[in-house]
Amino acid sequence: MRTRLAIVSLLSAWVLTACDIGSGDTGEAHPDWVSEFGRYEGYSEARFDDWVTVSRYVEMRDGVKLAVDVTRPAIDGVPVDERLPVVWTHSRYHRNPRELTRIFSGGGEAPDINSMVDAQPDLQRLVRHGYVVASAGVRGSGASYGRFEGLFSEAETRDAVEIIEWLATQPWSSGNVGMYGGSYLGITQYMAASKAPSALRAIFPRVAAFDMYDLVYPGGVFRDDMLDHWAGLTHNLDREWSAPPVDADSNRVMLGEAMEQHEDNWDVMGEYSAARFRDHDVPTLAWSRHGPSVLLESVNEAEVPAYHFNGWFDVFVTDAVLWYVNYEGPQKLGIGAWSHGGMPDSALMAERGRLVAIEQHRWFDYWLKGIDNGIMNEPPIHYAMMEDPGSWTWQSADSWPPPGTETTRLYLSAGPSGSVESVNDGGLTESAPEDREAHDAYTVDLTTTTGTTTRWDNAVGVPMMAYRELAANDRKALTYTSPPLENDLTVVGHPVVTLYATAKGGDVDFHVLLEEVDAEGNVRYITEGVLRGSHRKLDEAPWDNMGLPYQRSFESDRVPLPSDEPAEIVMDLHPTAAVFNAGHRIRVTITGADADNTEAPPVSPPPTMRVYRNADYASSIALPVRR
Repeated sequence: MRTRLAIVSLLSAWVLTACDIGSGDTGEAHPDWVSEFGRYEGYSEARFDDWVTVSRYVEMRDGVKLAVDVTRPAIDGVPVDERLPVVWTHSRYHRNPRELTRIFSGGGEAPDINSMVDAQPDLQRLVRHGYVVASAGVRGSGASYGRFEGLFSEAETRDAVEIIEWLATQPWSSGNVGMYGGSYLGITQYMAASKAPSALRAIFPRVAAFDMYDLVYPGGVFRDDMLDHWAGLTHNLDREWSAPPVDADSNRVMLGEAMEQHEDNWDVMGEYSAARFRDHDVPTLAWSRHGPSVLLESVNEAEVPAYHFNGWFDVFVTDAVLWYVNYEGPQKLGIGAWSHGGMPDSALMAERGRLVAIEQHRWFDYWLKGIDNGIMNEPPIHYAMMEDPGSWTWQSADSWPPPGTETTRLYLSAGPSGSVESVNDGGLTESAPEDREAHDAYTVDLTTTTGTTTRWDNAVGVPMMAYRELAANDRKALTYTSPPLENDLTVVGHPVVTLYATAKGGDVDFHVLLEEVDAEGNVRYITEGVLRGSHRKLDEAPWDNMGLPYQRSFESDRVPLPSDEPAEIVMDLHPTAAVFNAGHRIRVTITGADADNTEAPPVSPPPTMRVYRNADYASSIALPVRR
């Protein structure tokens, strides 16, 4: 069922992740034209109501044939005879969702989906406004030949460069090429940009990773549940669920040949589960001894314009901010109130789909058509300020973190807060502790969990629900809860937690949640972080880490957690932009396990940790507060 949900949500993401005044027109704008974040009128004309998709194989330098779909604007079913800019995606999943939709809607007739464009409104908008849209399957996937050699392998990235060159030189191409897509399809854009192909004019990467180690082993803790489901999904896509054949392969012979070559694909779960430290060998520049710093250097030399687009509840939201502060080419950053894939909030999903379509269109019009729509004259950052679940307003900023915030430090303290029957029911206060001995002992409860509809589940296809079980989880945990707030408190940026702790057994995982609690005791998830105690050694990051703590996580950096003298544990939580409402409380929850989302704790039987909150060892959380 999990895998089926993954496919359904993946298809939903395809659907949701979706005028022309003449190429190069930079004349004065008409007074009725509008180009601003979330609005685009008059600068570009929708000249086409029809499109035609063809599919074929394109041969790479080593003879491997990749399946490619090309959708061109048409009139009366005939592709227009114009040279138009091309936007494309390098997909790890089937380049065309038609067959998958048929399988997971109960079989029978395949729906009327013949290309990515037929499934995505944002791509339909581009075609109507005079763009060619293409999709290519990466080697070793779908109908493409070859062996998958690992996530974002060198071979895969070289393929992207050849596809860009092929698209740029076709008779229907203007020679200007852009890239679109999210998740794996977003990361492949940075990989392609790192090679500086001359025809690649702009990219629009959504929900894309910066550092693969920090995704798979955040804080040194293996996120095995998410990776296992992704590995199973892609295994089935490559070898069990056949992709649509290309047009010339009506008897599906070539499709069969391609799928046979996938049998020896790189073992995702086996390889990553063995690479427990950042300096272990994995065949991708997005994971190396120095993280993505080598890739970053190449990307910055290329200076391909990039619009990074993400969501506060996405698994890659920290990554989006890191891309922004480290990127040296022309760029913009957008962060909404959504997660990686599908969500049950229809208004939020509609907002995401609308903004992707508009912002992607504005971006490509400027960089691929030369339409001077003013997109680069605006504040470079737009983000959603979350006021309540399902309620947000859009803010803008010229830099990240946004100016005008100051650090408010809240200290873990004695309780009771009277807000929860947890292991300790501790408090959270602005006053530093004066006691010399205070601490809380906690034996790790292996059943604590943030649930099965989290941001991590959402990344592999499960619709992200509200974190409904957090109140029950908090009762099994250490909690530190503030008194009711007298006024709204606005947090924008990266909370940082400092704990002083010991543990019997030499190690423990510190899972930390930041939550808002209303007057009825309902718990609202804000953000989270995790760090294995033995990975606590701090180092200088090989990129601009915004002053946040950085754990290098080399094998030689591992230091057992002491059982006597408290060790300092410093960790950042994923960034957020949220209002804690007056009358509500702020809560920090600490556990030693997240049963449904990460590997089991490293020590058996479950260890007892001590979290210190005294004058000598004052555990705290630093919140970036906008006054």
